[in-house]
Amino acid sequence: MPDPDTPPRLLDLGDAALTVEFGTALDPALMARVLALEAALARARLPGVTETVPTFRSLTILYDPDQLPREALAARLADLLDSPAAAPTPGRRWRLPVCYGGEAGPDLASVAARCQLPQEAVIRLHAGTDFRVYMLGFLPGFPFLGDLPPALHLPRRPEPRLRVPAGSVAIATGLSAIYPWESPGGWHLIGHSPIPLFDASRAAPALLAPGDLVRFRPVSPAEATTIAADLARGRLAPDSFLETQP
Repeated sequence: MPDPDTPPRLLDLGDAALTVEFGTALDPALMARVLALEAALARARLPGVTETVPTFRSLTILYDPDQLPREALAARLADLLDSPAAAPTPGRRWRLPVCYGGEAGPDLASVAARCQLPQEAVIRLHAGTDFRVYMLGFLPGFPFLGDLPPALHLPRRPEPRLRVPAGSVAIATGLSAIYPWESPGGWHLIGHSPIPLFDASRAAPALLAPGDLVRFRPVSPAEATTIAADLARGRLAPDSFLETQP
């Protein structure tokens, strides 16, 4: 567990960005500190801050040094870090459909064998977990989801695939993820979700955000096909799978 009294480190990232590093672990307490600082910066509305980028253990602040010198930003960050942290806004809760196994999840059988579990147990464990979005990265809209049940912890594949289909639901180490785009990838593919995770035409292009909670709902191949068709024709919107929001 991270020590809440451990002072964060301030790291320069070039001449127009600072990273506030709270620790090195994957832990909800660290992520809460990251999101609390991001919320405090948003409320402060500092001239010159152009963007904030949260990860599971740090927050990077991009700024214009002509408007906000590095020393001024560092001093303001120190003030915000010394102030009592307001709780970050609770994340939204999503219920996303997933078709497990078969062509949709070609690694499900091997995952089950390596974990010494029936395939149905792998699905039950994965779909029965409330996953927290720790951060987005690797690809636009790619969510790093924790915390995977320990019984499903596996290292990455020894040889990555050159092409992982968009929508693939995967696991590796203590995390799960959904690939928003076709790309190379070395995680174990156990299912597929028809929900598009990134759309540049939306006000917020990435569907998921750090702090959100995601639970998966197993669906049949036929139901997954119907959902994909309804989304494509506008009969369903991705927000239809939002259960709660702040």
